[in-house]
Amino acid sequence: MSNKKSRPGAVRKKGLGKAVGSGGQGRQALEGRKPTPRAEDRPYHPAGKAKAARERYEAAKQRHATAGRGERQGRGGKKSDDVELVTGRNAVLEALRTKIPATALYVASKVEMDDRMREILRLATRLNVPMLEVMRPELDRMTERDTVHQGVVLKVPPMEYAHPLDVLDDVLDRDEVPLFVALDGVTDPRNLGAIIRSTAAFGGQCVVVPQRRSAGLNSAAWKTSAGAAARVPVAMATNLTQTLKEYKKRGVFIVGLDGGGDVSLPGIELADRPLVIVIGSEGKGLSRLVTENCDAVVSIPISAVTESLNAGIAASVALYEVSKLRAAGETPSA
Repeated sequence: MSNKKSRPGAVRKKGLGKAVGSGGQGRQALEGRKPTPRAEDRPYHPAGKAKAARERYEAAKQRHATAGRGERQGRGGKKSDDVELVTGRNAVLEALRTKIPATALYVASKVEMDDRMREILRLATRLNVPMLEVMRPELDRMTERDTVHQGVVLKVPPMEYAHPLDVLDDVLDRDEVPLFVALDGVTDPRNLGAIIRSTAAFGGQCVVVPQRRSAGLNSAAWKTSAGAAARVPVAMATNLTQTLKEYKKRGVFIVGLDGGGDVSLPGIELADRPLVIVIGSEGKGLSRLVTENCDAVVSIPISAVTESLNAGIAASVALYEVSKLRAAGETPSA
């Protein structure tokens, strides 16, 4: 029997117990740092930003493949929506007159008949457009809240945009003097509709809208145009500035409308030339790049108490002045 006493408080361990791992940190430290990513894979590196920009561009081209192949696209380009509704008797009547391939005509039950309504029904029957009689609340649900459908709605395929250069070629082939209107930052579809209507009224052949930051050819634009959208091509420019440059190469003069323009609209010298009138937004006016590509920046004389004109009204005034000078067959010399 041993005389050695155990030390007070000493505990003999029977085992080391379960070891606690380091989570692989030690192994990673031994392995050292991983390979440095390539410059184009680093999002904040210039090469990485350039790669991201290329990817966005390619994605945009795929997304808008129906809008244009490069800078050329035949009539029938980018579609505005999957389904489009034309509302209002004038707009529906004009759409049927131009034989747009409508898919359905919705007529309110007990709708008030007039000459326009009778012709709508006659044309729809002749064109074999299916007609459905629905309750007026159903038409209200189909259309936008502030849309006045007047008891008739026409369902049509998605609106298609022409290509700006194709339209110019067609006009020149007909030996006509081009008179186009281009929109720069006009986002209200009612303004677009009013401008289309004025373009048709004063002998213009095309309205050009940019692909971004612009009103689209929707039902509100159709209604405001009173059906003129069925007669006047609406072309979509992938890049408005580049399109204006292409027009200039083909001998078309670019005239911008701006309250601070240094040329007065009345008696404008370029009226008898191939012409594109560029309309800016009511708030911001023309963009800097568009202004730099204008051959002249023209102002409309207005009362000092009026700050600016609505884009649709400004376009109407300019188109009227140009058509008046063309009809007179004379423009003041410099």
